[in-house]
Amino acid sequence: MKGFLHTARLDISESLRARWFLLYALIFGAIVVLLFVFGLSESRVRGFTGLSRMLVTYIQLSMAIMPVFVLMTTVRSLAGDREAGINEYMLSLPVSLSAWYWGRFVGRFVVIFLPVFVAMLGAALWGALKGAAVPMGQLAWYSLLLMVLSYCFLGMGFLISAIARTTEMAQSAALLIWLVFLLFLDLILLGLLIRGQAAPGLVVGIALLNPLEVFRGGAMILFDPQLLMLGPSAYLILDLFGRVGFMAYSVLYPLLLGSALALIGFLKFRRGDLP
Repeated sequence: MKGFLHTARLDISESLRARWFLLYALIFGAIVVLLFVFGLSESRVRGFTGLSRMLVTYIQLSMAIMPVFVLMTTVRSLAGDREAGINEYMLSLPVSLSAWYWGRFVGRFVVIFLPVFVAMLGAALWGALKGAAVPMGQLAWYSLLLMVLSYCFLGMGFLISAIARTTEMAQSAALLIWLVFLLFLDLILLGLLIRGQAAPGLVVGIALLNPLEVFRGGAMILFDPQLLMLGPSAYLILDLFGRVGFMAYSVLYPLLLGSALALIGFLKFRRGDLP
């Protein structure tokens, strides 16, 4: 446990000094500032006013920015440490492989999730000081969704870094995976399935394997309880899960997927570093 805590603290301190963390934190802080500057917190859309509307926009922007930052920075950092021989040096100390791997995982998760959450919490506090009603339920739900999304892609990043031999390979793989989730499953593959007269259940099932699609639906369900913005697929989703069931799925699926990928990455890391 001591090695685990020391490793987590070491990764947090290293990340806080890194340039990517400064840029990462500034991006989410700037998003909140711009949303207030442009008066989005004072708009009304489908009955949502004040901070509710701003949180909806913030969560959608976070979905587009956070995963690619998580993947690219994680794989570059871990693969770079391996190339520089830092892993061999640290593992020569009395630190177990599991403490080193999971300590870095927890430390990186804290660093990744904290700026996103602090920016959203700061927006809520500022809105409260301005007299706006703070939607606590919506704030808690979006915080939970952001937490499991960052956890899911962090697990992917650790798996990629455990498999890839070089930093270039790791970054290329991370970018490819990001593009697959962002474009291929969402646009190209689903379009081909629909043009090929595939069963609607198959199309929706493939879409629900994409953590970004699941996150988008989970974020949308508070704003649009009937998921009308998803079109006809909303009927299949709600008939299969129900509103509460889909909310649970949008949390549990990314959480389980991230845990499974991180565990596979650990097994690969352990086999690669032990004789």
